Amino acid sequence: MVIPQLSRKQALLIIGSVLALLALIIWVLTRYISPAPPGKIEMTTGAADAAAHQFALKYQSYLQANGVKLELKTSSGSVQNLERLNAGTPVGFVQGGLGVLSIDPQKTDEDTPLRSLGVIGYEPVWLFASSASGAKALSNGLQTLAGKKVAIGAEGSGTRKVALDLLQSYGVSATNATLSAEAGMAAANALLSKALDAIIIIGAPQSAAIQLLLTRSDAHLVAIEHAEGMTRRLPYLSLVTLKAGSVDPRRDIPSQDITLLSTTANLVIREDLHPALAYLLLEAAREVHKGATLLNKPSEFPHPRGTDFPLADEAQRYYKDGRPFLQRYLPYWAANALQRLLLILIPLLAIAVPVLKTIPDLLAFKDKNRLYRRYGILLRMERDLRTRQLTAQEIREASAQLDQVELDISQMKFPLDFSDRLYTLRQHVDYVRAQLQKEKEGLNSP
Repeated sequence: MVIPQLSRKQALLIIGSVLALLALIIWVLTRYISPAPPGKIEMTTGAADAAAHQFALKYQSYLQANGVKLELKTSSGSVQNLERLNAGTPVGFVQGGLGVLSIDPQKTDEDTPLRSLGVIGYEPVWLFASSASGAKALSNGLQTLAGKKVAIGAEGSGTRKVALDLLQSYGVSATNATLSAEAGMAAANALLSKALDAIIIIGAPQSAAIQLLLTRSDAHLVAIEHAEGMTRRLPYLSLVTLKAGSVDPRRDIPSQDITLLSTTANLVIREDLHPALAYLLLEAAREVHKGATLLNKPSEFPHPRGTDFPLADEAQRYYKDGRPFLQRYLPYWAANALQRLLLILIPLLAIAVPVLKTIPDLLAFKDKNRLYRRYGILLRMERDLRTRQLTAQEIREASAQLDQVELDISQMKFPLDFSDRLYTLRQHVDYVRAQLQKEKEGLNSP
């Protein structure tokens, strides 16, 4: 194909049109198909002295190293976290037993806007008594807490929900016991000062309050004999074992294996969170939770089993194949930028190739059209000359039109492959002009 030679005006027009089209396409792609991940997101955590918030601080540091600012919002616990997530907060920790799948395993993605990135650790139900006799009595059942002072966690916390479920199973409630909203270190200190008879705390073993109570001789961890039976009544609970000597082998703490009821902690996001940030959070979770604890071996967490929410698509791919290809070899910002560039370039190329192929045909059509318009003028003049007698005024107007056609031809620029057509057009102009001259002479003859 012979590509037409472009005039300066044609070239500028085409370049301008192409650039405008590219700008529009890029805007649509970057706005709706491959938007940039936000540089700042919010995370709802837990009480400031709780393990969840301490974990969140490590997430914050990891994301900061990758150029993303993670703003942390403390909360009263998982119930409030869940409320915030449903209201629009993009990331948060949620205790097991609160998600839609724990309530109804048949629920689907359409039933909630929330997605799980996986289970990040055990959160046992720690029941401590202020006396050895109280702990021994509680091991046979929580009904002995009737008439006692018990801390069950703050309003809006997952601890309070689970504690109330447990106490209700044994017939204990606010009508026959004093249920305090103290939690964390405040509850631990109240127990040690004998202001409380017992406390129920749910949290990772790294929690400061739990670490303190496990090493104090005046706080007594209760092993509930009915633990396995309670998992039948409350299916969101499971069993974990605190091994003998795991807390302090030198002091033989604990002196025997202790079976604990446990929930799990879920890392939860909203379904509209940018995929790049979901993968970054998964990497942060792996770094933060991969270590061993009193209850799990190294690299046991995070994992996708037993989540309380539908597993995010990014998490499914992550647990199956690992990090996305580009993120294995490039920093977060570089991998994301290159991925977005490829997502933009591929559709652009798909559009640009056929467009570029049609440009020569469009230009040729335009040049033909310019010639055909002049041919049309000449053909109308010829038809008039054949069918009727022109007046002197009409002959002068026709001659002026011919002069304009000749001027247009001399000023217009055409590609070389149009040379024969231009030559034919000039011959046609000369022919019509000769016919007009004969018509004029006929009018002037006596």
